Amino acid sequence: MSQERLDQLSRELLNRPYGELAEVQRRVIDLILHEAPSEKPGEDEDSTFWTRLADRVAAVGGSWGFIGGFGLALVLWMGVNLLLTPFKHAFDPYPFIFLNLLLSTLAAIQAPVIMMSQNRQAAKDRQTAEHDYAVNLRAELEIMRVIDKLDALRSEELMVLCREHAARLEELQGEVARLRTERS
Repeated sequence: MSQERLDQLSRELLNRPYGELAEVQRRVIDLILHEAPSEKPGEDEDSTFWTRLADRVAAVGGSWGFIGGFGLALVLWMGVNLLLTPFKHAFDPYPFIFLNLLLSTLAAIQAPVIMMSQNRQAAKDRQTAEHDYAVNLRAELEIMRVIDKLDALRSEELMVLCREHAARLEELQGEVARLRTERS
């Protein structure tokens, strides 16, 4: 399509030339002009094994199942070590220093992994919000175009009715004039 048509459509719909529009507005004008459906947000192309792993860790680590299972594992760890202490076979006797080291390591690794997943989710949310904005803008602009077309049709229809009424009025005035001449 020509640049003139793009510029004309953007001025008609957004009251601004095509060159002054934001990227998302240009995409909407292009879609309207080409009468193409709005594209869905793309799947995450840069998804690697590590980013998917971060998402899974965040999903599992942020669940009640994880909290319950982890709590059960801690109770079992402490219970086994307390039961084995009198027999001198405890692998981590009270005050559970090795358990504290494991918990600290887990927290140190899990926190940044969850933050990576949250950053990815925020990027997906921004992409979805931009797509929603584009779809809503397009719908609004298309509705405006339909309303303009309906107004134009109504105007044409009113003009036709006015012409018909004017012709009918002339006929009636002629009929009245004829009847007056017949009476006189």
